[in-house]
Parts: sequence; structure tokens; C-alpha cells
Amino acid sequence: MNTIKVSYIIITWNGLNYLRRLLNSMSSQLQREDVEVIITDNGSTDGTIEFLQNDYPSIRLICLQRNMGVAYARNLSMRQAKGKYLFILDNDIQITDESVTAMEQFMDNHPKAGICGCKLLYPDGAPQLSCKPYPGIIEKLRSFRASSSTPTYEKQMNGSAPFEPVYIIGACQMIRREVYDAIGDLDDTIFYGPEDCDYCLRARQAGWQVIYIPSVAMYHHCQRRTHTKPFSKLGWLHIKALMYFYWKYKKI
Repeated sequence: MNTIKVSYIIITWNGLNYLRRLLNSMSSQLQREDVEVIITDNGSTDGTIEFLQNDYPSIRLICLQRNMGVAYARNLSMRQAKGKYLFILDNDIQITDESVTAMEQFMDNHPKAGICGCKLLYPDGAPQLSCKPYPGIIEKLRSFRASSSTPTYEKQMNGSAPFEPVYIIGACQMIRREVYDAIGDLDDTIFYGPEDCDYCLRARQAGWQVIYIPSVAMYHHCQRRTHTKPFSKLGWLHIKALMYFYWKYKKI
């Protein structure tokens, strides 16, 4: 029996074109005998299910009837994963083999690292704020402004040395199996954000390091649904999740 090293955990919701790009970028990863891919679909109606069944029958597919949120969907995949590392990716990521290798090697060589992520770039090559400080109200307001202030970790992100931010966004997180065994599922009370920060904080509270690796990068065709439509249903669910998060940590 082959030992699974990396379990790719992907969720999707009406994002067929993004998912197609992601899976194309994963072509060499899909050939590895020590890799598995688990996709949870959050009730898509754009042909995603048919595409996966026809073009990628070896991928394990979990289908939901409606959108149950990011954490709920990811938890379904994570519970089935067998890998040494659980590799969470948004469906709008475009990976590079170099970045995957670097992340695996870092985790292999640093047993105290519980979660790691790498640099994420916009399609034009500009860096994204993929590692962040605590998402307090002031910080969240800044993120909505086009002319936001200097990023907290700008110097470290422009360097080459790994460092520890407060959290790494859930678009790209490689999680050690022992972390998941110790702290369990994502908090699915949070429908959409900041379940990623919550998980990093819980991992750190359990004694693990959260590491950002700036020397390698992936592309993130970031959709930012709550920024483009902040007062949509999804936007209000995000605000509700933030209020719950602040209550949980007794800190805004």
C-alpha cells in the first residue's frame, strides 16, 4: 500500500474556470503515487461536477446540495484525508511545483512547523497580502481601502528567510497531520473568514509554529467576493463570522 504524503484539500463553488486552471497546474502532482486529491463541491450549478467526473475520475469528490461555507466543506475533505500533510488550496490558486517542493521540504526539516504557506501573487506578478496580523476592526477597514497603508510584514515578505506571521490565509496552507490530530476541524461556525486565522491561532496555542516562506510563490486569481460586494449575503455572513471570532478571542 502506498503511503500518502500530501492530501490536496480543495473546495469549489461555481468556479469551474478557476478549478480547471488549478488542476492543469497540478498535472505533475497528480502523477505522484504519494498524493491524493479530495474536492468538496459546495453546490455548484456551473458544470463543475460533470467536469470532474468526466475529466478527473480518480479525484475523490464530495458533493453538497448547497453552499455550506468554507470551513464546513473543508472539514469534510480533511476528515477523509490520509496524508502526512493536508494541503488546503482555494480553487483559484495556480500552483508551481517549485513551491510545493519547497513547502514539503521545509515541513520535513522543521518538525515544530505546524502550518506553512508561501508567497501568493496576482496574475500580473504583484504580491498579495497572504500573511497577516490579527484581523482586528482597524486592520479589516484598511484592507477595504485601495490605498492601504504599508503591509505589516512587507519587509519580511520581500526577503527570502522564512518567518512567523500571526496567520497565513486559507487560500494556501500546508498543515501537518499532527496539528489536525491535536486541534481538530476548522471552526465551521465561521461560514466565510476568518476560519484561517482561527486555525493558525489554535495551532500556535497548541505549541506549533506558523511559517511563511517568501522565497517561492504561487499565483492566486483572487476573487475577493466580500470586497467586491460587501453588502451581499456573503458579505453579511463574513461580518457575522468576524463578530463571532472577536467574541471567541475576546479581542477586537
